[in-house]
Amino acid sequence: MNTLQVDLGKRSYPIHIGQDLIGSPELVLPHVRGKQVLIVTNTTVAPLYLEKARAAFPDRQVATLVLPDGEKYKTLETLNLIYDCLLEHRFHRQATLVALGGGVIGDITGFAAASYQRGVDFIQIPTTLLAQVDSSVGGKTGVNHPLGKNMIGAFHQPVCVVADTGSLNTLEDRQLSAGIAEIIKYGLIRDPAFFTWLEQNMEALLNRNPETLAYAIERSCRNKAEVVARDETEQGERALLNLGHTFGHAIETGMGYGTWLHGEAVATGMIMAADMSKSLGWLDQKALQQVANLIDRAQLPTRAPSELSTDRFIELMGVDKKVQDGHINLVLLKTIGQAVVTGEFAMTLLRHTIDEHHALTLTRGPGLS
Repeated sequence: MNTLQVDLGKRSYPIHIGQDLIGSPELVLPHVRGKQVLIVTNTTVAPLYLEKARAAFPDRQVATLVLPDGEKYKTLETLNLIYDCLLEHRFHRQATLVALGGGVIGDITGFAAASYQRGVDFIQIPTTLLAQVDSSVGGKTGVNHPLGKNMIGAFHQPVCVVADTGSLNTLEDRQLSAGIAEIIKYGLIRDPAFFTWLEQNMEALLNRNPETLAYAIERSCRNKAEVVARDETEQGERALLNLGHTFGHAIETGMGYGTWLHGEAVATGMIMAADMSKSLGWLDQKALQQVANLIDRAQLPTRAPSELSTDRFIELMGVDKKVQDGHINLVLLKTIGQAVVTGEFAMTLLRHTIDEHHALTLTRGPGLS
C-alpha cells in the first residue's frame, strides 16, 4: 500500500492506494468521529463490496443505502433519498457518510455530506478507475441539472480516500477506458514524462497489469493532490484539470446523461482542445497526432457525436462554470505537458473545430468496437 497526503492544513487527508483495502478498519476508523455511519452505494457495487465495506466499521451504527446505478440518477431527486435516510435514522453532526462506488456515488454522497446539517464528514471508497484517479480526490461534489452537468454542488473535502485497486478487476472494459482518459489528462496538462510513460504502457493498462495500474493511479493522484493543495476552490491553476471538460460536458448533456461516459466525452473533448491549440499555433501536427493516437489506443471515442449540431454544441458549452460574462473560456495546450485557460480565440475557430470533428468519420464511439 502507498499513502499520499492532500495538504490542506487542518483539513489534510490521506489517499491510501493498494490491493484489498476495502474492509480495513485501521484505514478508516481514525477518521470516524462518531458512532453513526451511512454507507451509500449503488445496485452494481453493493453485491460486490457492500458487506466487505461494512466490516471496516465494527462497533459503529452502520446504515446502508443502495441507489440506482448511472449518471442519469445524479440528480436532486436521488440526493433527497440520502437526506431521507439520514433523517429517518436521526443522524447527527458527528455522523460520517461513506461513498462506496464510482464518480456518481462519490459526487452525490459528498454533496449530501456538505449540505446535511451544514456539513458532516465523509469518506471516499472509489471502485472505478476514474473515481480513483480523479473524482474521489479534491472535494468537488454535486449533482447534474437537465441544462448543465455538475452545475449544483459544493467544495467539501473527504476525510480519507481508500482506493482499492482490486476493485478494478470487476470493472467493465468500457469503464476502465473511461478512467484512462482522466489519467491521460494529467500527462497533457502538467506531466509530460507521464504522457511518455503512458505511450509506452497503454497496453499494460488495458490488460490490467496490477503494477502498471497502481503506478498510474498513484502518479495521477499525486498530480491532482499537488494542484488541489495550491488551489482548492479553482481560482486559478485547478481549472487546468478541466482540459476537455467544457467540450465533454456539452456532449454528456446533449446526448443525455449516461449515453456517453464522462471519460469518453472528456477524451473527445481533449482531442478537440488539442485541435484548437494547433489552430492557434501552439501544438504542432506531430503533437496533435500523439494526443489522438494515445486516446485511440485507450479505446476511447475520438470524434464528436454527429447528433449534436454545431449550434447546439456551442449553446451547451455556454452552460459551463468557466464561462465569464457570457464568454466561453477553454483549457488549451501550449505543448504536451503545459496547459492554459484562455478565452482569447475567435468564435469562428471554435465553430470550425466542432464542424471539423463532425465531418470526420466516427472511428469509435460509446458502445462501438
